[in-house]
Amino acid sequence: MRFTFAEAMTDPNFYSPLAIAAEAAGYEGFVIPDSIAYPEESNSTYPYTEDGSREFLEDKAFIETFVMAAALGAVTKIIRFIPFVLKLPVRPPALVAKQSMSVAVMTGNRFALGVGTSPWVEDYDILGVDFKRRGKRMDECMDIVRGLGTGEYFEFHGEFYDIPRIKMNPAPSRPIPLLVGGHADAALKRAVTRGDGWMYGGGPPGELDSLLDKIHCIRKAEGRLDDPFEIHAGSPDAYSPDGCKRLEDKGVTDVVVGFRTPYVVGSDTEPLSQKIDSLNMFAESVIGRVNR
Repeated sequence: MRFTFAEAMTDPNFYSPLAIAAEAAGYEGFVIPDSIAYPEESNSTYPYTEDGSREFLEDKAFIETFVMAAALGAVTKIIRFIPFVLKLPVRPPALVAKQSMSVAVMTGNRFALGVGTSPWVEDYDILGVDFKRRGKRMDECMDIVRGLGTGEYFEFHGEFYDIPRIKMNPAPSRPIPLLVGGHADAALKRAVTRGDGWMYGGGPPGELDSLLDKIHCIRKAEGRLDDPFEIHAGSPDAYSPDGCKRLEDKGVTDVVVGFRTPYVVGSDTEPLSQKIDSLNMFAESVIGRVNR
């Protein structure tokens, strides 16, 4: 079982010491959030809060995802960085391929690309991308990122993108894992058919088990049960050794843990020392017992 540390919407100066501390404590992954802008007016709803509100995001600091991954990679040696998740269809996929490859090369293959479709129409509007058919756009983006990521000549001619035969250099020595976030049936199938894994964003009790069953059925139907497949998930079970064993038995490969609720209005008042104490206590009580 691998463990990933999650912290978001906090003082940007905290991230480097947190990454260093998490690596030293035995975590193998570090989640990086993605947010582009906060609109003054919006009718969109946030999918991971009970009432759909997203006011808690106003004035929260979000460092650009690839910048954050590169900065944290420079101060660590082992831990892997995973956007959870990068809003892929609002970005030019060839640029995302270049950014991902660069981070992977500079960190020694310590980068996995978690991707998803943004639920906010404003993200598409401000970047000049049509919100309609974003699922199909997402599929094309993933194919382009994977194709260019080989470092070999690649071309693509689709509904949304037309790319001549090109190559990008340098390419990482290992393929960058593409992990798909989202709970809709289309997202689950995309994770299996186009991705290397799936990321669970959290939800009500019992939802994770239901979605894991769906993932299993899709993998079986696609003949991919024997293929390597990462499943990243946070769950109340993650906070005890027995719970981690239950998650592992259900197919979870990477447990995501955090020690505060970021979905609150206002600034994070928790000091850095307390954050480090929390990740260390979990490492001693759970990681050390699960992976001994």
